[in-house]
Amino acid sequence: MKLTVLIDNNTLIDRYLLGEPGVSYLIEADRKKILFDTGYSDAFILNARKMNIDLLDIDHIVLSHAHLDHTWGLDPLIKLYTEAQIEGLEHLEPDLIAHPLVFNSRTYSGVQEIGTLVSEEKIARIFKLRVSSEPLWITENVVFLGQIPRKFDFENDSPESKIIIDGKESDDELLDDTALAIKTQQGLVIVTGCSHSGICNMIEYAKKVCSDNRVIDVIGGFHLQTPPEKKMKGTVDYFRNLNAKEVHACHCTDLNSKIALAGVCNLKEVGCGLQLEYK
Repeated sequence: MKLTVLIDNNTLIDRYLLGEPGVSYLIEADRKKILFDTGYSDAFILNARKMNIDLLDIDHIVLSHAHLDHTWGLDPLIKLYTEAQIEGLEHLEPDLIAHPLVFNSRTYSGVQEIGTLVSEEKIARIFKLRVSSEPLWITENVVFLGQIPRKFDFENDSPESKIIIDGKESDDELLDDTALAIKTQQGLVIVTGCSHSGICNMIEYAKKVCSDNRVIDVIGGFHLQTPPEKKMKGTVDYFRNLNAKEVHACHCTDLNSKIALAGVCNLKEVGCGLQLEYK
């Protein structure tokens, strides 16, 4: 199994790739290619081209949740596939996997839309749409976790944004926020977008769904941006006991949180172009 970072907030020295506050990873497992999130713009496509990665032969697209820094790259991806059709270029017809609430509008502090820009109806014309709040096995060893049970009280954040459901606005509990779990010979690799559901909640659910308590890596945003002391302490204590081989906290994880985590686990740097391989 191989994971390539197409987009992250960070860039790596001597790798002349674009960075932006967003997430996009290419995962290759079980002879399938999975695009996990699309970042904020077309930067993930430009970076893929620089790395000689063809995004016209992906089998699956997975969205971690609706927010703009994970889904607004859908528009240039649709353009990429539409232009391939116009030019008669070879391309696959990937499915798009997400929680059912991914296409609902979101608002935040006077900003009228921070959610997915493409409607469910339109996306279904381009890609084969598969929505699920339950775990969904994409390949033999890769599972979309669906809606994450909220187990740990210290990870319960107060809603900051609003969601529109059936024309009515309510607090957004970000129930669509999810992750991938990938089974390897050594244990689980857990891939997250922002972890609004709680990174510890996600890991525990991945263990349950995969019937495996071994975790060799966790990569993605941990939603630790000036976190309350209770949340930071609970997260540090959890990772102290997790015994993961490596941890790749990035995107929405601030410096102080990384420093705290580095004291209890083998924290590694992440940036655009990083490639990780697991057996």
